[in-house]
Amino acid sequence: MLAALSPARRRLLLTLLTVLVVALGAAVAVVLVPRLTARDAAPVSQQQPGPVLLVPGYGGSTRSVQPLADRLSAAGRNVTIVPVPGDGTGDLRASAAALGTAVDGALARTGAGSVDVVGYSAGGVIARLWAADGGAAQARRVLTLGSPHHGTTLADLATGIAPTECPVGCRQLSTGSDVLAQLNAGDETPAGPTWVSLWSTADETVTPPDTARLDGALDLTVQSVCADSRVAHGQLPSDPVVQGIVLAELAAGPPAELGPADCTRLRAG
Repeated sequence: MLAALSPARRRLLLTLLTVLVVALGAAVAVVLVPRLTARDAAPVSQQQPGPVLLVPGYGGSTRSVQPLADRLSAAGRNVTIVPVPGDGTGDLRASAAALGTAVDGALARTGAGSVDVVGYSAGGVIARLWAADGGAAQARRVLTLGSPHHGTTLADLATGIAPTECPVGCRQLSTGSDVLAQLNAGDETPAGPTWVSLWSTADETVTPPDTARLDGALDLTVQSVCADSRVAHGQLPSDPVVQGIVLAELAAGPPAELGPADCTRLRAG
């Protein structure tokens, strides 16, 4: 067929075919190549701590994390407590979007290149949802504090006994939640930041306590540092040892490997 065409027509046809192939290739790339996700983020430099974003847990009270905010501020860190919508009982994904807005504001205000995020209780799940949706590229470190990463049986109980008293945020923290199943599928700690999960073996709200384990994170119990600690869930943000651990884990450089030798120093504040 090409041989029957004049040289000029052959060149025109080949040019059109080339354009068509390029266009089809671009279309296929759009379909087959996903948008940049948290899993594609480049590692963030660990040497320059930025502002700290504190995310409250279920119920959303900013007062719950104020003692920790005060301790971090006293140590010279720039701290923002993120108010979560619906008092923290609504869709955790909406709270993750609110965290994203707060992070953008903190970076613009301070000129920093990255942030450190501390999520208390359900706030740790919110931080993970934000990171998985692209926020990981903005974070140097994500520290979760007593967070039910794989659900809490307390939410299971509430869902079964009093479903009308267990709003969407509560249901999303149950062990069979679709939100947690999707979040925990594959890599639990997306590339970009380094991750720390700090929790107490005496926790009676996030049950069982080891639901706070996070694959790929520095997994640290309060009791691995101070064996006699009986700090409960609600006391985590105000406990001096916990506050000291958080400060140490948010310092410049990689996450700190703490142990019993550090207990006395941390307890003294």
